[in-house]
Amino acid sequence: MSKAAGGRKRKASGKKPDSPTEVPERGEEGGPDEAVAFIAETVAELVKLAERHRLEVLTHLLGMAQLEAEERLRTRSKHKLS
Repeated sequence: MSKAAGGRKRKASGKKPDSPTEVPERGEEGGPDEAVAFIAETVAELVKLAERHRLEVLTHLLGMAQLEAEERLRTRSKHKLS
């Protein structure tokens, strides 16, 4: 098994990411609500990919992660309304 070339590169502190695929520095991500929304959206795409390639276990695990993220979004939204 080989590792993928490259890896996550850190940006200089205080700079905004140049593209949506770059990982922002700590404190720039916008908070837990934005993180959960991003995770839910990203995991949904990964579920589709796993389904397309018939990766049953990954589909199941990613689906569980998607459900968890969506549930957290719903509960946080309810707390903000009250």
